[in-house]
Order: sequence, then structure tokens, then C-alpha cells
Amino acid sequence: MKNTPSSRASTRFAKPLAAFAAACAFLLAVPAHAERLKELASIQGVRDNPLIGYGLMVGLDGTGDQTMQTPFTTQSLNNMLQQLGITVPQVGIMQLKNVAAVMVTAQLPAFARPGQTIDVTVSSMGNAKSLRGGTLLMTPLKGSDGAVYAIAQGNMVVGGAGASANGSKVQINQLSSGRIPAGGTVERAVEAAVGGEGAVTLELMRSDFGTAQRAVEAINRQFGGGLAEAVDGRVIRVRAPESAQERVGFLARLEGLEITPTQAVAKVVINARTGSVVMNQAVRVNDCAVAHGSLSVVINTDPLVSQPGPFSNGRTVTSATSEISINQPGGALQMIRGGASLADVVKGLNTLGANPQDLVSILQAMKTAGALRAELEII
Repeated sequence: MKNTPSSRASTRFAKPLAAFAAACAFLLAVPAHAERLKELASIQGVRDNPLIGYGLMVGLDGTGDQTMQTPFTTQSLNNMLQQLGITVPQVGIMQLKNVAAVMVTAQLPAFARPGQTIDVTVSSMGNAKSLRGGTLLMTPLKGSDGAVYAIAQGNMVVGGAGASANGSKVQINQLSSGRIPAGGTVERAVEAAVGGEGAVTLELMRSDFGTAQRAVEAINRQFGGGLAEAVDGRVIRVRAPESAQERVGFLARLEGLEITPTQAVAKVVINARTGSVVMNQAVRVNDCAVAHGSLSVVINTDPLVSQPGPFSNGRTVTSATSEISINQPGGALQMIRGGASLADVVKGLNTLGANPQDLVSILQAMKTAGALRAELEII
């Protein structure tokens, strides 16, 4: 048998494809690894609390709010000056260039105590060109109940730069927001009731009855029978010691337990905006035939100039003609064999030669036809 160029090409492409399929099969054959309970569940009551506040940023290099368009900046500055004992005469509108109104946000971590510091994020809410080099004045940060839980103040760090002159502008990253490391001081603590009434409640990150049952069995096997019980597919209630010191040690050992979660439901996640397609290893495909063609429209426009004759007192007229062509290549039916593993599914879909954007439409049609055995989620 002669070694033709086509046979050599097919052999050259077959080897990497076979290696890829073998690698996928090997990865899928590896059993699921055990994970610590702290990666699978959280303790009810142990969470962060969002904080928000309104403040003023000063010290800007002429890049602050334009007060004619943001009157709330001037109003806020007048109120602040009055509290400091300074009376501003109401003569016209102050032309400020170095002041900007900002919103300040932060996350109050669990078990935070007064005196501790937290990071805060500062974002412009007016038309300031840049907050670079500014200083945030003392800003109270409130919770959802309206109470003040922290005070923010300090110099902001902006991870960007920019310059403009004569209508040209260059900018790197974002200049209208930044962070103040340790810029907030906690003034009030949020009590987290952990272990109240002699029990701790665990909440799984993902609702799954199988994983909840395995977690209960692992806890009872480690600490004794009957200590944990599953309320539903997400919530697990565990009896905890009454003493605070013993409860901390108990929770430390509880979070360190290794549990093997059950296999997730077969799911295909599609990002319709970017065309990204992600599948998990439980996705399966039945035998089906797929034909997918692309339609392209090409428009070519050529300008035409009509020049009048000499001494005719005519005008030069410019017009345009367009040629429109439509190209729709024929899409032959491609057979996709049913696959028992993710490697088989990837191999079958690659035979279509479709780009990720086309693959979105193909997967939706396969789901409708019943050939895709997976949950289709579009984000």
C-alpha cells in the first residue's frame, strides 16, 4: 500500500486526536476526590455584612465634580462646613474642581470587633474625571438597618493612570474608583449566634441529597452516632457543645472532615454574550444527525461621479451603487455518535467543525430534539 499525502495527513491528525481522547478518558476515570466540609458547606450565621456610605473626596488635582452639573456635591460640602462652624455666603454657586462626591462600600466580616480595620471601596457618583490622589473625609458606613457600623477615612489607591491634551486622551484601567486598605474602622460588632440552643446548622453550597447524606454519615462516624441529622438537601443540623471553648474546637474538627460529594447533575452552561460553552463530565449525547450552515451577506459599494461637460453650467453629481451577494454554503448532515464520556461528546461535536458561537445554536437544537442528555443553562 502506498503512503499517499492524504493518508500521512490523516495519520498526523489522528494521533493528537487519539491522545486527547485518551487523556480525557483517563481524567474521567479518576474517582472524585474528597473535599473538606468547609469547602462544601458554611455555618449558618457566619457571614459578611455589606456596608454603604456617602462621602466627599478632596485633594483632587482639578479632576473633581463639575458643580454646575452635580449640585449635590456643593450641598454636601456646605453641610460639612456648617458642622465645622464655617458659614458660606450664598453668593452664586461655588466652582469646585478638587472635590468629588463618592459612594463608599465595604464588607463587615463575621466576628469583627470595634477597633478592627477593614478595606473599603470608593466609587465616584458624579462626573469627576479622576479620583487619583484624593483623600476620603470621615464617612459613616451603615448597614441595612440604618445603624453605623464603621467609619471610613484615608488616602485612596487607584490602579490606573491617564492623561489628556488637545482633544487626545490616554487612559489605563479605571480612574473613577479605588480602594483604601484598612481605611475603615469597625465601631459596632454584629453578634453571630453560632451554636445557639446546643446545635449548629450547616448549609451546603449546592443542594444535593446525596452529599447531605454522606456528610451526615461522616459526621456521625467521626463524632458518634445521632450527632448530625439532615433536615433537607441543603441543611444539616449538628449538636454542638455548650461551652464556647469546646464549641470552637468542635467546629474546627468538623470543618476539617473530608467528604466525597456525589456527582453533579449533567449541565451545559452557555454564555450567550461571549459564545462560551462549558460542560461537566456528566454530559451525555445520544445518536443524532446535525446539519448546520452559515449565511453570509456581502455588500460592496462603489462611488460613481457624473462630470458635466465643459461650459454646460452643470454640477458634478456623486452617487453610489451597491452590489449585494448572499453566500449560503450547503451544510451536509453530520452523524454524531452517542458518547458514554465527556471525551466522546467532545469528539463528536468537533466533527461538525462549528465555532463556539454556532455550537450554542446546535446544543439548543439537540436539547429540543432530546439528543442532549443534560440541563441547558444560558447565562
